[in-house]
Amino acid sequence: MISLEINSFQKLIEKIYFEKDSKRGREGTFAWLVEEVGELSRALRREDIEMLREEFADVFAWLVSLASLCGVNLEEEASAKYSAGCPKCHKIPCECRE
Repeated sequence: MISLEINSFQKLIEKIYFEKDSKRGREGTFAWLVEEVGELSRALRREDIEMLREEFADVFAWLVSLASLCGVNLEEEASAKYSAGCPKCHKIPCECRE
């Protein structure tokens, strides 16, 4: 099994699905992401580790696919927002009150 950086994974998902997702559009792709989040919710409630593994991967794949459709590089944006710690308190770990 290969290890992927977020950027590499996003490019892989683009190679596999970008054409289909472009035809479906952002709204349709977002609907698929939401459906996968629902499946992840069921897996969490059932505490089914195999289902959790599959659904986390599916949610991540649909998220990066949607980001690609929107022209967003998730690795760059996540790094810019979180590399210095919590965006609000700037601490690691976060010390914000809930």
